[in-house]
Amino acid sequence: MEDRKKHPNRVMVISLDAVGNRDLELMKTLPNFCAFFERAALCSRVESVYPSLTYPAHTSILTGRKPIHHGIVNNTKLQPGRERPDWVYQRKFIKSTTLWDEAAKKGIRTAALLWPVAGRSKIPYCVPEVMVTRKWQTQILVNAMNGPVRYQLELNRRFGHLRDGIRQPALDNFIQASALYTIRKYNPGLFFLHLTDVDTNRHIYGVDHPKAREAIERHDQRLCELLQALEETGDMDRTTVFLLGDHYQKDADRIAFVNFIFRKEGLIRVKDGKVKEWKAVAKSCDGSCYVYLHPKARKDPALKTQVEEIVGSLSKREDFGIGRVFSKQEAAALGADPDCFLMLEAKDGWYFLDDWKQEQRPVEEEKTHKMRGTHGYLPDADGYGTFFAAAGCGICPGTVERNIHLWDEGVTIAKLAGLSLGKADGRIIREILL
Repeated sequence: MEDRKKHPNRVMVISLDAVGNRDLELMKTLPNFCAFFERAALCSRVESVYPSLTYPAHTSILTGRKPIHHGIVNNTKLQPGRERPDWVYQRKFIKSTTLWDEAAKKGIRTAALLWPVAGRSKIPYCVPEVMVTRKWQTQILVNAMNGPVRYQLELNRRFGHLRDGIRQPALDNFIQASALYTIRKYNPGLFFLHLTDVDTNRHIYGVDHPKAREAIERHDQRLCELLQALEETGDMDRTTVFLLGDHYQKDADRIAFVNFIFRKEGLIRVKDGKVKEWKAVAKSCDGSCYVYLHPKARKDPALKTQVEEIVGSLSKREDFGIGRVFSKQEAAALGADPDCFLMLEAKDGWYFLDDWKQEQRPVEEEKTHKMRGTHGYLPDADGYGTFFAAAGCGICPGTVERNIHLWDEGVTIAKLAGLSLGKADGRIIREILL
C-alpha cells in the first residue's frame, strides 16, 4: 500500500519554455494555474544551467546532470564554416542515461512532444524538436528521419492544418492537439511535453511585452485541457503532473560579434563568404559565448596569449558587450563546456552572435537573428530564475523556499517514478515527496 501512495502510474512533465519565477504573480491570477498551484508543491527559486539555453536545460532535467556531464553544452554544434550550424537534436549526443531510457527498461510507455534532444531516441510516441538548416531539407522530412514515421503522419493528418511552420501560437496549438490525442488514445505512463509559445514571443517582442502575457494566458488554457484529458483516461490519484520552466529571458538592444575582431587579428580566414580556416573562434550561446581554439593549435602558448589579450582588451571597452570573462576551468566549474578556452558573459542589454562582418550592431538592424529578448546568461542573476511545481500522487503540497537547480528536478522525478538515473549531479527535493 505504501508504494501505491508514493509511485504514480502516470507522470506528465510539462515544460513552459522561457517562463520564469517572475511570471508566477501573473500565473496565480489565472484560473487553471491558480488551481494547480493551490494543490501543488512549488519551488519558486530555480536556477537554470550555464549557458541557460533550451537544449542544455532540458537535457539536465532529463538526466539529473549538468551540461558538462551530459554533453549538451549548447543548442547548436561548433561549425565555423556553416552560416546555419546544425542543432544538437539527436539522442546520441547525450552522454548519460535519461528518464525515458530508464522508463523503457521497465516497460513504461513514453511520449515526448517537441522535447529537445529526442531525435532518434526510440520513443514510440515522439515528435522531436528539429531545426531545418540545409537548403535541401523540409520540416516533414527532417522530422520523419528523427522520429516514428507512422505516429507523426497520424498527427499531421489529423492536426497538420493547425501548424504554420514554427510560428506561434500555431506550433503550440498543433503540439497541444497532438498531446491531447496521444493521452486519449495511447495514455503513456511517462509524458514529456515542451511548449514554446512564451519563448518565441519574448524573443520577438521583449520580455514584458503584452504578447508574452497573452502566451502565458494561452498556456493557462492548455494546462486545463491537458488535465481534463488525464482525468478522462486514468486515475488521478495515481497520476503526477510536473509543471516547470527551463530558463528566463532578458531584454536586449545590442549585439556583439567577437569573430569580427578575431578575423581582423588574423585568427579567422574568410573566402567566398565562408570561414575557411580558423585558429580561434567565438561560438554564441546568446547571452554568453564560448571561445574555442582549433584542436591543432590548443597547445600553442603564443596563440593562447594572443587570444587572452584580444578578449581582455575587448572586455575593458565600455562600448562592447563583454561583461565577464571566465577561464576554461571557471567555465567547467559552472557546468559549461570543458573544451572551451574561454567563456564570455554579456553585459546587460547585449547578446552575442557568430557573424564576422561587423563588430556590433543594434538589435533593430539585425535581420536574421533579431531578438529583443533572449537567454543564455549566468543563471544566478536576480529576477532571472524559473520555477518547478508538482501535484498529484506522491507529492506533498507546499512551498520550498530554498534554491534548487534544474538537475535536481531530474533526480526528483526519477525518485517519484521509481526510476534511477545512476550517478547524477542532482539532489532529490525531498520536501515535496510524501
